[in-house]
Amino acid sequence: MNIETIKTLGDLKKIGYQSKSIKDELRDNLIEKIQNGDTVFEGVWGYENSVIPELETAILSRHNINLLGLRGQAKTRLARMMVNLLDEYIPVVEGSEINDDPFRPLSRYAIELIVKEKDNTPISWMHRNERFYEKLATPDVTVADLIGDVDPIKAANLKLSYADDRVIHFGMIPRANRSIFVINELPDLQARIQVALFNILQEGDIQIRGFKLRLPLDLQFVFTANPEDYTNRGSIVTPLKDRIGSQILTHYPETLDIARKITEQEANLDTAQLDKVSVPSIAKRLIEQISFEARNSEYIDVKSGISARMSITIFENLMSTAERRSMLTSDKSTAVRLLDFMGVIPAITGKVELVYEGEQEGASFVANKLIAAAIKTMFPDYFPEIQKLQHKDETTPYDKIIEWFFEESNFELLDDMNDELFRNELDRIDALDKLVLKYQPELDVDTRYFLKEFVLWALVEHKKLNKNRFTKGYKFNDLYGSYINGL
Repeated sequence: MNIETIKTLGDLKKIGYQSKSIKDELRDNLIEKIQNGDTVFEGVWGYENSVIPELETAILSRHNINLLGLRGQAKTRLARMMVNLLDEYIPVVEGSEINDDPFRPLSRYAIELIVKEKDNTPISWMHRNERFYEKLATPDVTVADLIGDVDPIKAANLKLSYADDRVIHFGMIPRANRSIFVINELPDLQARIQVALFNILQEGDIQIRGFKLRLPLDLQFVFTANPEDYTNRGSIVTPLKDRIGSQILTHYPETLDIARKITEQEANLDTAQLDKVSVPSIAKRLIEQISFEARNSEYIDVKSGISARMSITIFENLMSTAERRSMLTSDKSTAVRLLDFMGVIPAITGKVELVYEGEQEGASFVANKLIAAAIKTMFPDYFPEIQKLQHKDETTPYDKIIEWFFEESNFELLDDMNDELFRNELDRIDALDKLVLKYQPELDVDTRYFLKEFVLWALVEHKKLNKNRFTKGYKFNDLYGSYINGL
C-alpha cells in the first residue's frame, strides 16, 4: 500500500481499507509473528518462560495490562516494545486532535468535516512510533491533565458559552486515542484520579465536567507498579484493579548468565574502552553476584528491590576504573583487576535502600560487604572450599600460600601499579601460581592473574589472611605474622 497516493477518505474506500481497534491490531500482528516464529520482545532476557508468554496471552485476550514488579525489571521496556506489534501506518482525519479514524469519527471536528467534505475529507498517516504515550504518575497529576477540562481561552476566542462542547480542552488520554497509553507507578496516582479511569477502562468513554459527552476511545492501557506492600505512598484502588484485564508479575534474573547478558547489552561503553580494557569472564560474573548478594543482604530493604541498573553501572564504573589506571600508568591496554572493584562502590551506594542496621554501618561499608560476600559465594565454583576449622595434622591446598605470608610481610598491591609490576608482585607467590594452574589450568593470562588476586581476597574473607587498606592500595599479610614480627 503506497500511502503517498492515498490522501482522502475516498481513496481509502477505493482500496477497501478496513479499520480495526488497536487491541485487534495488536492481536492480529502478534498472531502473525508467533506463526512466523519471530521474536516479539527482542533483547529481553530471562522472561522467555514466564513474563513474555503471559504478556502475549494478555494481548491475545485484548486485555489492558498491569506489569507488577520491583524497580529495574524491564516493565517500561516491555510496554514500549509493544509498539512493534502495531501496524506501521494508520489513517487519521487530518487536523484531528484525537487521531480520529476516518471510518469511525469521534470528535465534533471530524464528524462535521466528513459530513461537509464526504469522500474528499483529507486524511494523514500516523506512524506507529507516534502511537505511544507515557505518563509518570505523580501526586500532582490532575483529572484535567489526563482527561481534559473546559478551556476559557478557547471559549473566549470562539465566542462560545461554557455549555458548548467545543470549549473542551482534551487531556492526554483522549489525545492518545488509537494508541498505547502507559501510566508508570500507578499506585502513586491519587485515589480520586484513579476513579476517573473507571469508565475509560470498562466502557471506553470519558466525562469532562458536566458535559453529556461520550467518546468511546480506542486505547491499549499498560500500567506499571511496584508491589503494593512496598510502596507507602498509595495503592491501586480495588475497583480499578478489577477493571485491568491481566496483572503480570515481573522478576529479577534467576541466573548469573542471564543477568550478565542484560548487563553487557545495556552497559554504555564505547569501542575505545572495549578495545583497551579486557574483562575476564569471572569478573563479569562477580558483577552480577554482587547484585544477587544485595537482594539477600540483611543491611538492605529487600522490598525496595535491587535494580538491574546497579549491575550495569558497576560494569561501567569497573571499565572506567581500569581505563583511568591505564592512563596513569601509560599502559596501552590492560585487564580488569579485583582491586578495580573498589572503584565501583559509588555505583552501589546510590542504588541500595538501607534498613536501620545498614544506615548505622554506612553505605560504603555495606558496598564493601557485598563485594566480599560475592567473592565468598563464587569461590567454591573455581577452587576447593576453604574450611573454617581443620584438624591439627590436616593439610589444605592453601597452606603453602598462608606459610608464604607468614614469612613475607611486605606484599602490596597498589591502585596505580602498571601491568608489569602488578603481575611481578603476584608472581612472587609461587604457591599461588601452582594452585591456580592446578585447579584452573586452561585459562588466558588475564583471567589467571585475576584468579590469583581472587584467591588472596577469598583467603582474607575466610579469615586465613589479613588485608589492610592504605592510601595507595592494599597490604596483605598473615593473620598473626605481623604481630609476632612486631614483638
